[in-house]
Formats: sequence, structure tokens, C-alpha cells
Amino acid sequence: MKGGKAVTGGAGREAIAAMVSRETLGRLTIIADLLVKWQKTINLVAPATLPDLWARHVGDSLQLVHHVPLEPLRWVDLGSGGGFPGLVVAAVLAERDGAHMHLVESDTRKAAFLREAARVAQLPVTVHAARIEQVAQTLAPGTDVVSARALAPLPKLLDLAAPFLQAGALGLFPKGRDAERELTEASRSWTLDCDLRPSTSDPEGRILLVRGARRGTDTIESPSGARSQGEPDVGGGPPECDASRMKAP
Repeated sequence: MKGGKAVTGGAGREAIAAMVSRETLGRLTIIADLLVKWQKTINLVAPATLPDLWARHVGDSLQLVHHVPLEPLRWVDLGSGGGFPGLVVAAVLAERDGAHMHLVESDTRKAAFLREAARVAQLPVTVHAARIEQVAQTLAPGTDVVSARALAPLPKLLDLAAPFLQAGALGLFPKGRDAERELTEASRSWTLDCDLRPSTSDPEGRILLVRGARRGTDTIESPSGARSQGEPDVGGGPPECDASRMKAP
């Protein structure tokens, strides 16, 4: 691996350049270059994924924007780590008047990177160097979207995100090939109003959209009439979110 250019350029960046404005691409490039620089002393992403930074991390994060309304947003990203998806989404939100991203990261070194990236790229970001449990009740009211990527299995993730979901936020949680298994586990203690959508960056990945979450396993009806998830079916298969929405955005 030689230098930042080889890591932060290539086909992945070109593909994203065709999807976003020149200004957003500039902000994303600043984030990527800073990450490569800081990665030398702080493990912000898995080292093996660094050569594919634009497709593996930037592109994977960018797709979340297509699942939310266009109006100004208050977005909270939990366990932000190296800034995915938080910093990437903030680079897009910078073009929306009134939108703001809150990044929650308890590792003070990673929080320092997030603050520096937000400052240099001029992003509408506030970084909270604290545990999620310490700030959730304060941040939850008025939050439109809550996200988390590679933070925890779904049952634990729902525990962490519960204050936001129960305050009316939309949950956006990228998941891998084990998404259905995690839903099965979560259904033992949660009733969910959710959609499971395909990832545009990973053929085996899914984006879990959670519109409502309630502890307990009684089946409920969502406002749209779709069946929400409680106990798994007697047949033993995994619970499914609204399959009618299983299409690329």
C-alpha cells in the first residue's frame, strides 16, 4: 500500500463522483484523505479495507441518504468510529439548510478525528465524546434519523437506539448476510415496524429501516397496515420485514 492517492482514488471515487455534487465530492475527498493520514496512528477502519475505502466505506455509507426525506434533518449516528456513515452523510447534509449531524463516539482519539474532519471539511456536525447511554435521553427528542454501522448485533443495537426510536426517529441500520438471523433473535424481545432493503454496495448486505420498536412480542399493525414483527412464525423461519419494499432506492 503506497501513499494516500492510491487508496483514496480509483474506480470507487469515480463512481461516487457521478452521484454527488462537486462540492460534496470535495468534502468526501477531504474526509478520505484525513482518514488515511490518521489511520497511521489510530485504527479507524480495518486495515485490509483501506485500499477499497471509497466503495467499501464511503459508498456503503452514502446509500443511506436515499432512504430519508429531503427536508432538513436532525440525524444522530451512534458509535461513529471512523466516521461511517456519519461523516459521509454529513457531507451530503451540508447542502441542506438546517440539517445537522450528531456523532456519538466514546473513544476520545476517534472523537478527535471526527472533530478534525468535520472542521476541515466544514460539516454541520457536533461530536459527543461519550457513551451512547450517557447522551441518548438528551439527544433523542427531535431526532429524525438514528443510524449505526457495524456497532452491535441487532438485539443490543435496539437497546442502544431505543430512546431515539421510541421518540419517533427512523432507524437506519446497515447489516450483512446475517440480517435475517439477527431479526429472529431481536423478535424474541422486540416488536418492530420495519423494512429490509437490499444494499447497493454489498450483494449480501441489507439496510434495515425501523419505523417503530416496542419491547415485547405482540404483533402490531403499522400505520400503513403492514405487519410488524413480534414472535417468529410457528414454522420456525426468520421473521420478515415488509418485503414489498425490497427494491433498490
